[in-house]
Amino acid sequence: MNIALIGASGFIGSAILKEALSRQHKLSAFVAHPEKLAATDNLQVFATDVQDLDTLGKQLTGFDAIISAFSGHANGDTLAYYVSGIKNIIAAAKHVHTPHLLVVGGAGSLEVAPGVQVLDTPDFPEAYRASAEGARTALQLLRQEGTLNWTMLSPSAMIAPGQRTAKFRLGKDNLLVAADGKSHISVEDYAVAMLDELEKPAHQGQRFTVGY
Repeated sequence: MNIALIGASGFIGSAILKEALSRQHKLSAFVAHPEKLAATDNLQVFATDVQDLDTLGKQLTGFDAIISAFSGHANGDTLAYYVSGIKNIIAAAKHVHTPHLLVVGGAGSLEVAPGVQVLDTPDFPEAYRASAEGARTALQLLRQEGTLNWTMLSPSAMIAPGQRTAKFRLGKDNLLVAADGKSHISVEDYAVAMLDELEKPAHQGQRFTVGY
């Protein structure tokens, strides 16, 4: 497939990039700092600014799918930057009539009890609140879309470098917790789940989650 990957040099984006290339997909990486990535036979690298809607719309034209690993981190107002960026990504995806928009979500909007989301629990780390609020807003925006074919994949509470096992569980809107009491997934297996969804869509118009 011919894939546009936004945020390809980030923590999760780089794992998705590696997994996609291992499956022989053709990628165009759109990043703020193209010097961080080296082009290869199946990888082209382009500078982009998700805050520039006109340019973004032109850049995202003609792909089989768009994957957004936009993280929304900024030196200023992280929440406002994230929401503005994801709104532009959604608008651009609609403008180019993408067959499928896949979005990296957050764990904060997953439920730990009926009506109680991770983000609303007392011990949620303040350092991650702004980005988690942004990801929750992104999910709300996607759920309002009537024509866009979208999917969001939320990780477990902890996502970190580890092993690619390709053995994990999928869920919908509830936080997955393993037998050891932990909610975790390796970034490598997160990427596997994202590419599996790309190749064999099973959650179109939905958010789902992955964990051990």
